[in-house]
Amino acid sequence: MTVAQAVVEYLSKQYTVDSINGVGYRERLIPGTFGIFGHGNVAGVGQALKQYQQQDPSIMPYYQGRNEQAQAHQAVGYARHTRRRQTFAISTSIGPGSSNLLTGAALATTNRLPVLLLPSDTFATRAADPVLQQLEQPYAYDITVNDAFRPLSKFFDRVTRPEQLFSAFHHGLRVLTDPAETGAVTISLPQDVQAEAFDVPEEFLAEREWRIRRPDADDEDVRRAAEAIRAAKRPLIIAGGGVLYAYANDELAKFVELTGIPVGNTQAGVGVLPWDHQFSLGAIGSTGTTAANAIAAEADLIIGIGTRYEDFTTASRTAFQNPDVRFININVAPIDAYKHGSTLPIVADARKALVKLNAALGGYRVGADLEQQIAAEKKRWDATVDEAFDTRYTPLPAQNEIIGATSRAMDAADVVICAAGSLPGDLHKMWRVRDPFGYHVEYAYSCMGYEIPGGLGVKRAALAEAARGGEQRDVVVMVGDGSYLMMHTELVTAVAERIKLIVVLIQNHGYASIGSLSEMLGSQRFGTQYRALNEEQHSFDEGETLPVDLALNAESLGVKVIRIEPGEKVIAELEQAIRDAKAAPERGGPILIHVESDPLLDAPSSESWWDVPVSQVSVLDSTRQAYQTYTDHKKRQRKLLG
Repeated sequence: MTVAQAVVEYLSKQYTVDSINGVGYRERLIPGTFGIFGHGNVAGVGQALKQYQQQDPSIMPYYQGRNEQAQAHQAVGYARHTRRRQTFAISTSIGPGSSNLLTGAALATTNRLPVLLLPSDTFATRAADPVLQQLEQPYAYDITVNDAFRPLSKFFDRVTRPEQLFSAFHHGLRVLTDPAETGAVTISLPQDVQAEAFDVPEEFLAEREWRIRRPDADDEDVRRAAEAIRAAKRPLIIAGGGVLYAYANDELAKFVELTGIPVGNTQAGVGVLPWDHQFSLGAIGSTGTTAANAIAAEADLIIGIGTRYEDFTTASRTAFQNPDVRFININVAPIDAYKHGSTLPIVADARKALVKLNAALGGYRVGADLEQQIAAEKKRWDATVDEAFDTRYTPLPAQNEIIGATSRAMDAADVVICAAGSLPGDLHKMWRVRDPFGYHVEYAYSCMGYEIPGGLGVKRAALAEAARGGEQRDVVVMVGDGSYLMMHTELVTAVAERIKLIVVLIQNHGYASIGSLSEMLGSQRFGTQYRALNEEQHSFDEGETLPVDLALNAESLGVKVIRIEPGEKVIAELEQAIRDAKAAPERGGPILIHVESDPLLDAPSSESWWDVPVSQVSVLDSTRQAYQTYTDHKKRQRKLLG
């Protein structure tokens, strides 16, 4: 076989095996391969995929894409929805085809989500040297473009001889399926090696099962944690994505209902509890609710479960103001369990740790005063969101209204997708999630352009879920015009495969999030508006709005488009448009709903802060004022060692 043929057949035989509460799971780890072909992989992986397609299309289904980075985003979306049990392989050509994957690799690793990257590389034999698109470094001739993947990947290897294939993929897939280590796995395949023939051992091509490691909590760690919880007067849980990946939702609900300890959730942790659960405070931190942040400010014990404590989560280390605050960190990854110098780390699967804590905490419950405060803060925040959703602005609505309309039109099992701009923060605060799979916001890397390809990956996973008898889910992408223009080309992929992806495109003529941040930092929304160039000032801030028609752009790609015109009926028409899109045939292709908004109408305040440095000296009054505000906030920043 050629090396490429061996890779494709090997990947078709890999299975993920898992068990939750006695319920078994076995599915293909790599259900398909994405690829854009060039001279680096067309005769290697491309030939192998074609050969197996003719023999049996089910061996390794091939999927087209329009951009290598977007293919990585599709794989990540699929992996998130399958709870890291499945992902895709991605083959690229050399040079720009490979380097286009770099952002996708960083996003996957930052989010702790698996993706298998197979970038092609220049000749291992150097028979033709240098080749088209080869990077040459005079100080180290063995460096190629693909070495840029090393700091972005959780595993990297380069197969320069066929015999190296066995160890490269064995170790690569070990990392891919390890909850504590997973991220981008990159195996570089030189273009000549891909086409080289060699004898492949049968055992390499035999079926292999990769069992998801779910380590139990150490009994002594649980004892010490239970002791700290019993001594706490105002404990608070911060639940992250690790709760969802461990299928620990039910155990978390049991834990909080027994103890009365409230829960604030990170972006990745939205869905750990329904929004209206008695002890759910909603989002925490810089994009959090006032309820979660009020409780966090006074908490004497933080129980982090499956969170990596991003700066948005800790409000740049200003969220926790109790001088005696301590941290219990439960995480399958040691790097996260030991965050903030915690003296109470528990390196374990979230569900298994909670099972033991539930057993160890029999009889403990927080005081009635904390429960009363939880109820009062929840009531205050819910009223704030109701007002934001129900206030009507004309002719252009606030983004708050658009979020409310979208939420009302979607069913509980449907999934909302977002990644960058002002939308993630507003969704984190206000989205009323009702299903553990109902919220997917990529915020570890917050990558503009993730939304449509990531949503397409989620939709692929949702279709596979439904085919196995699971929930029927519509996937709704919410995206601003800035992110849409970064990477909307995977709409063509959805058209080609007739996949019903619903896209709510919010046109606000610029970068609303950074515009608002720029204003707060004294930079007067510089460079954040889409305007015609004022040549005298060389400014894009005051010119005419660009005559760009993004609805027409989507129509030109073959997408069905529904335009919502400005006016008094915007929100009612948007709600109906989403319901109409949901009622459309499942294999009818993507639907885009175009709506304009007023970017100057902000979401309710989180009463929190995010540390973005302000210029210490400036001739601008706006910057000097912003710096004074910044120094006031810096005084509240803590080391949070505990």
